[in-house]
Amino acid sequence: MGARVRVLLAIPLLLAAKSILAVPQGRELLPSGEGIAIRHAYYALDYNVHHKQANWVYHRLTGSEGRVSRSNNFRADPLLGALSATPADYARSGYDRGHLCPAADMAFDKTAMSETFYMSNISPQLAAFNRGIWKKIEESVRQRLQDGDTLHVVTGPLFRDNKGSIGASRVTVPGAFYKICYSPARRQMIAYVVPNERSEQPVEHHVVPVDSVEKWTGIDFFPGLPDELEQLLEADTLAHDASPPAGEEQQEIIILLLIIIVLVFALFWWSARRRR
Repeated sequence: MGARVRVLLAIPLLLAAKSILAVPQGRELLPSGEGIAIRHAYYALDYNVHHKQANWVYHRLTGSEGRVSRSNNFRADPLLGALSATPADYARSGYDRGHLCPAADMAFDKTAMSETFYMSNISPQLAAFNRGIWKKIEESVRQRLQDGDTLHVVTGPLFRDNKGSIGASRVTVPGAFYKICYSPARRQMIAYVVPNERSEQPVEHHVVPVDSVEKWTGIDFFPGLPDELEQLLEADTLAHDASPPAGEEQQEIIILLLIIIVLVFALFWWSARRRR
């Protein structure tokens, strides 16, 4: 087969690659779970009975309109009954009742806001952590949301170097927390891991590969993604992503430039062979 024919045949394959790896933005991408599966109206979680908190909490961030006031109605999760931690477990413990799915992400609906105060969505966090670096990371994730995009967000405790337990329910105080964000539209994934302590480091300092979080937790965070896409994104820290990524039009221009370069080299090679 001639070089020009091979190059021309490769063009539609290159252009099709983007659509092959595409994932519908409205689709749920729940992580794997070994605990009790709980589904509320606007988020889902995997509850760990031993640690009395979620292994992970999953929600989709869409930038929906509306600003519902924070309710602060902390209460046991009715779907867990006696297995749920209670607000009393945190009283005089020295730890904040730290949200996993942020209340601010659910300010578009009263039910969504209210459900974030179930204790199954809460973990013990030092005040300097909860009100400092953790708040900044939550804000950073919201800032990643672009018009028309949907972010898939998974948040949970990392049970390494734990700090004991609190309350009658013996709620484990995690040594660290993680947050993972995936954008189907931008085909980007980013993970943060932060020790449960004060941090003066910038948000970018806490970026790690998603693969690392999977190894530490034993959780497969996005098993619903195509294997090729999952492996590609989870190995990338996105540490280079300090500026907004190229838009769809820019990406198509880059692909076309690469195709032109390949065609030029192919033509030079073919011409050189003709002259021999």
